Amino acid sequence: MPQNVVLPGPAPWGFRLTGGIDFNQPLIITRITPGSKASAANLSPGDVIIAIDGYGTENMTHNDAQERIKAASHQLCLKIERAESRLWSPQVSEDGKAHPFKINLEADPQEFKPIGTAHNRRAQPFVAAANIDDKRQVVSSSYNSPIGLYSSGNIQDALQGQLRGLIPSSPQNEPVPTSVPQSDVYRMLHDNPEGPSQPRQSGSFKVLQDLVSEDSDGRPVGTRSVRAPVTNMPSGAGSVQKVPLCDKCGNGIVGTVVKARDKYRHPECFVCSDCNTNLKQKGYFFVEGQLYCETHARARMRPPEGYEAVTVYPKC
Repeated sequence: MPQNVVLPGPAPWGFRLTGGIDFNQPLIITRITPGSKASAANLSPGDVIIAIDGYGTENMTHNDAQERIKAASHQLCLKIERAESRLWSPQVSEDGKAHPFKINLEADPQEFKPIGTAHNRRAQPFVAAANIDDKRQVVSSSYNSPIGLYSSGNIQDALQGQLRGLIPSSPQNEPVPTSVPQSDVYRMLHDNPEGPSQPRQSGSFKVLQDLVSEDSDGRPVGTRSVRAPVTNMPSGAGSVQKVPLCDKCGNGIVGTVVKARDKYRHPECFVCSDCNTNLKQKGYFFVEGQLYCETHARARMRPPEGYEAVTVYPKC
């Protein structure tokens, strides 16, 4: 039930507040300072604050509630809702008023009962029984046995199941199949009662057995000579891949090949014929079938009088 509590100013008020709409919890008083104004107004931990100075707290955040309480200077009016059940606090009363700092920790007096006055001195066994019929009864000495909740039909079925597991079953009680399956294996095993016959052999096994047991050189009946298949190997000349020959040293080139026009060279043989400078990424010139660098190619090529030698590079 809501109650209105008025605390005279000024602050401090003497209580701690938690909750708010930003915490999805109502504003609740969690602590009361002994001897404070909140303690004198009989506020208690767990009281839910519904309104502060007439403003509802349903949509107040925790900071808004603090600012509203700080704004109260002369007096603070709180509307609280208190639960019906409260924790008992053993306070000490002096002159008809509860002392804020003293607590009585003395235990309440209890009635003394000697052992044996309210209980059986000798333990009695736990016995539960259930009737199967008018003359038979099942007795269980287990503690807290639910046997008394079973009906007579259920007890009869359980008793027969337990007895069936203890007594070995006789062969007369075993069910006999109405019809025996007449499979091929079943007929083969039961059609010849005289005794086991020789195992059946396939035709190919008989031929192999005749080959092994034949004493003469004559060929057994049912065999023929077969020539082993011959695989024609390809000619060696056609399968070998030709290796290009180096134009400078005359050896075969395996790996990286440098091709200049229609001639092949090793990367290390791709040099100028005069200065042996490697022509890689420097340009090369053919003069009378030999490779030269630009300097020695100019020296080899002498233009007619009145003309000057000009280097012309091919268009890529």
